[in-house]
Amino acid sequence: MITPEGYIVLIVILFIIVSLYANWMGPGLTFTIGITVLGVFRILNPSEMLSGFANEQIAIVVLLFLLGDIIRKTGVLDDIFRSTFARTKSYRKFKVRMLFTVAGFSAFLNNTPLVAIMIPYVSTWCKRNNVAPSKLLIPLSYAAILGGCATLIGTSSNLLVAGMIADQKLTANIEPLHIFDFSFVGIPMVLLGISYLIFFSNGLLPEKRDAIDDLEMQNREYIAEVRITNGGEFHGKTIEEAGLRNLKGLYLAEILRNDTSIKAVSSYTRLKENDILLFAGETGSITEMIESRSGLQLAQIGMYAKKAQTAILEVVISYNSTLISKTAKEINFRSRFDAAIIAIHRNGERVSGKLGEVRFAAGDVLLLLTGEDFNTLGKDTQDFYIISRLQEFKRQPVYKKALLIGGILVSVMAAAMGLVKLFTALLLLHLMILLMRMVSPKDIVKSVDFNLIIILALSLALGTAMIKSGLAASFADASFKVFKPFGIVGVLAGIFIITNLLTSLLANAAAVAIIFPVAISMATELGMNAKPFVLIVAFAGAAAFLTPIGYQTNLMVYGPGGYNFRDFLRIGLPLALLYLIVAVLGLIYQFDISLYN
Repeated sequence: MITPEGYIVLIVILFIIVSLYANWMGPGLTFTIGITVLGVFRILNPSEMLSGFANEQIAIVVLLFLLGDIIRKTGVLDDIFRSTFARTKSYRKFKVRMLFTVAGFSAFLNNTPLVAIMIPYVSTWCKRNNVAPSKLLIPLSYAAILGGCATLIGTSSNLLVAGMIADQKLTANIEPLHIFDFSFVGIPMVLLGISYLIFFSNGLLPEKRDAIDDLEMQNREYIAEVRITNGGEFHGKTIEEAGLRNLKGLYLAEILRNDTSIKAVSSYTRLKENDILLFAGETGSITEMIESRSGLQLAQIGMYAKKAQTAILEVVISYNSTLISKTAKEINFRSRFDAAIIAIHRNGERVSGKLGEVRFAAGDVLLLLTGEDFNTLGKDTQDFYIISRLQEFKRQPVYKKALLIGGILVSVMAAAMGLVKLFTALLLLHLMILLMRMVSPKDIVKSVDFNLIIILALSLALGTAMIKSGLAASFADASFKVFKPFGIVGVLAGIFIITNLLTSLLANAAAVAIIFPVAISMATELGMNAKPFVLIVAFAGAAAFLTPIGYQTNLMVYGPGGYNFRDFLRIGLPLALLYLIVAVLGLIYQFDISLYN
């Protein structure tokens, strides 16, 4: 029976689920409000609310994210990727090399910056070899997820589970998780998952042209804003007379005149000074307008047309961006990043109106004209990821790259052998990076994802509230009625399915926080070792293959690949089911669980 405190916790959980799914507010603020309510009703005391911020595993997550960001900025992996993929010509060989390379690195590095590094390589290779990027970008994301599930440090949800085990308020008498505790199930799943992607992804994924370079085949969703200049040659001419009806690679979708919109643009529509024309089309044709005749000018570039040093690059709005639901004008995008937005692509939706007044959404692809300060202002942001660029990050000397890679390997192996705590090893590694001046202390501070820290730390508090209020035990009792008739296989499978469905709709940290205490309660009722129960939660929380919003790397490839939700479900559902089978059977074998419990 649910207690009054349990009903309050349940209301908070429902609020978190609805807020995250409907995108009412940022995940960090959502969790903060929810945990504050639990504090107001004295379900949690202040020390329980804040204990997650002192959790060792949460600190390790932060250090790993910082390390991944350092690797991305310094270009340490660029030479490795360049040599790995440079001479690969066939689609099958490139896919195989990409999948194994990404999965291998993802087991020990944060997969978000890893995918951010790889997207330009994949896009460039596809252009050069006439392969649709949609055939490779979802496999890229899935390989990063598969590799991350193979070790404790491969993904934040694994470390979150380890942090919950370390929290004595949540668990008792469970041994701490070690780096390779996930490998018994994770490594076979990497091999099986990659084999599945090698043999079946080509048939299951759509053949779509590059969502960045050729958007005419995708409902002309990439929109550029062009202005008729004062005193220019186009004033008073019809669309046909101005030669704007049949431009190569471009389509005139709309005219904005004062406060009115002309969407059904005919060939006989006459142009006026300061008219804003919204063109849809491919990147190359849009960027050529920067050097167009005096009668046309990209409306947003302003002073950038006269700058000596500019660059054109493409970025994708990140899943946790502070830009989401805001316009370029509201955030003063130009001065904030030293960049002008010259085009927007939104997957599956026609963008209408002035670009400066379009509210950004996660997964939007922006075409930017950048100034000299963009590298300084934009490299530390987590609001977007660069997916195609003309300028590269500053290259580091070879000996510094070798020391960094070697330091990572030594840190991981020393921690795995029990010679030093992983937290201490990573702390020493970051100190070495600072002493070598690969990054400055200010750069590290700017790279801290405070939103992620809040989510992970408060997730532990939510788990504590579920156990203290008895809600976790109530959920466990209800789950038993459904899954216990199917034995231990049914119980573990049920935990996986519920966690994975929640992960597909919410942040994986939220899904793990909700189900972890339920799994502990179920193990207690069965009188069994709780370790396989928490491991199945970790695997299900990380295996986000069903939707683009389930994991940040999925969202990163969503726009550039021109995908829709069905594409992820079509290829992701069999992979999730395969993972379910391998995880359940693997854990039963690993922990020698009797099927008759």
